[in-house]
Amino acid sequence: MQTAGSTSKSDSAFLSIFGAVIVRPWLWVAALSQAYRLVPHGWWRTSPFLPVPSRDYLEFRLVTQYGGGHGVARGSIRSEDVVDYLQWCRRWSSEN
Repeated sequence: MQTAGSTSKSDSAFLSIFGAVIVRPWLWVAALSQAYRLVPHGWWRTSPFLPVPSRDYLEFRLVTQYGGGHGVARGSIRSEDVVDYLQWCRRWSSEN
């Protein structure tokens, strides 16, 4: 149960990722571009009515990033991995 003043594991992971990206303005365009690409079209029509990638897509990306199998519990997404990914996106888009 979450109480006032406490954060869930996913909340703290989000804040860690957000903090890692916000201090790197050169990654903002890549971050916004990836956020736009990952959000499903028509996200407002289905529950939970939030612009988040599908669970299946996130499961696939976590398995390919961290290993394991489908449905296997893994650790949280690390902010340094997100920063590395955004740097790769930025380099790739500038080369193509």
